[in-house]
Amino acid sequence: MALNLEDKKTIVAEVATIAASAHSAVAAEYRGLSVDEMTALRAKARNEGVYLRVIKNSLTKRAIDGTEFECMQDSLVGPLVMAFSQEDPGAAARVVKDFAKEHDKLVAKVLAVGGELLDASEIDRLAKLPNRDQAISMLMAVMKAPIEKFVRTMNEPHAKLVRTVAAVRDQKQANA
Repeated sequence: MALNLEDKKTIVAEVATIAASAHSAVAAEYRGLSVDEMTALRAKARNEGVYLRVIKNSLTKRAIDGTEFECMQDSLVGPLVMAFSQEDPGAAARVVKDFAKEHDKLVAKVLAVGGELLDASEIDRLAKLPNRDQAISMLMAVMKAPIEKFVRTMNEPHAKLVRTVAAVRDQKQANA
C-alpha cells in the first residue's frame, strides 16, 4: 500500500523526534526474516527500550537530517530496519546482536553513536557498553575501593598486635 504525503510527513516527524533524543542507532538488513521473526524482534526491542521501525530509506534520510545520525545517510541502502537506543547507548546494538545470533538473516549494516559513524564490525564493542545501572555500580565500586583500603590499613596494626599476643600465648601453652 502506497503512503500519501501526509502519512509520509507523519512518519518522518515521528522518527525525527525519536532520533533527536536517541543515544545510538543501528541499521540492520532484515531480508529473509519471517513475519513471526520480525514480531519477536519488535517485542524484544520494546522490552529493552529500543525504538524499532522499518521505514523507507528516503524517509529515514529526511528524518535523521539535522540529528547526530546524519552521518548514516550515505550508508542507507537496501531493506533496513532502524533501531534507536532510547535509554542507554548499547541497547540497540545488544538487541540486534542477540537476535542475529539466532537468526542469521538479520545483519547489522551501519552503527552511529554521538555523530560518529561506526563499521558494522563494531557492534560487539557497542553492545558491551554498560547500561545505566551497571555504569553506576561500576562507578560506586571505584569510589568505594580507596575507603575500604584505608579502613583495612587502619585496622591492620590492631589485628597484628592481637595475632602476636595469640602466638605468644600458644607458644607458652605448648612449652608448659
